Amino acid sequence: MPHSLVLNLLPQSPIPPQYLTGRHLHALFLTLVSSVDSTLGDRLHDSTADKAFTLSPLQISNINSPILKGGKGGSKLQYSYQQPIPTGTPCWWRISLLDDTLFGKLTQLWLNLNPNHPWHLGPADLYITSIQGTPQSIQPWANASTYAQLYEEASECNSSINLSFCTPTAFRQGQYDTTLPTRESVFNSLLSRWNKYSGIEFNHIAIESIFPSFVNIHTEILADYRSKFIGILGEVNYKILGKIEPIQIKQLNALANFALYAGIGRKTTMGMGMTRRLYSP
Repeated sequence: MPHSLVLNLLPQSPIPPQYLTGRHLHALFLTLVSSVDSTLGDRLHDSTADKAFTLSPLQISNINSPILKGGKGGSKLQYSYQQPIPTGTPCWWRISLLDDTLFGKLTQLWLNLNPNHPWHLGPADLYITSIQGTPQSIQPWANASTYAQLYEEASECNSSINLSFCTPTAFRQGQYDTTLPTRESVFNSLLSRWNKYSGIEFNHIAIESIFPSFVNIHTEILADYRSKFIGILGEVNYKILGKIEPIQIKQLNALANFALYAGIGRKTTMGMGMTRRLYSP
């Protein structure tokens, strides 16, 4: 059962920008896991396989904060910082869990949450003040659903899939990265994670019936002293065209809805590839 949990955080000291990278947030997540199951924390740290969780970059709750002026405020997610996040600035951080085993291991952490226990992000102490795990009108990233629900609730007739790439997204192609969100790159990324964790395997999806009909994307470069990551941001609308069975339309819609939890492409455990489906009002 996938969960998309939003942790509300309050820093007790400034968080320097060099500690707001995906690498440091990944380390913080492993610290949370190790606090309730050190063996699991070590296993997640050592694993090179596709992992059953994704993380977001740290987000400032107040989009009018001076630190976000000229940045990626509003409906966009912030994925890089040039200034420290000041003491006492309310923040949120999304953690998605793709299987019940991992969620079950962390249940004790959520149930016994101590809002006065500090967690460390570089030199800064953070308090976890609350956790949201159900849909909120002002927080679209909090949600939970069983895989069976995701499949059953997926439409058999909706032929329009609008995906919003909210943090830089790229795909592995052989030995190198590509930023082009082709139907194969996007839907095969979702399919591999769906088949690994859902227990409802799709043997073949109708990729040949998917056609991008609207594209509004641009590339962004995310660099630190270790590496450079180039990914796309923006929206792509995919149309399902041609003669196709309702069950195949249902599978593609289920995968699109799953994107909220699974992310798409590379480095989803470090804040990249955060994607969600948008519906027309």
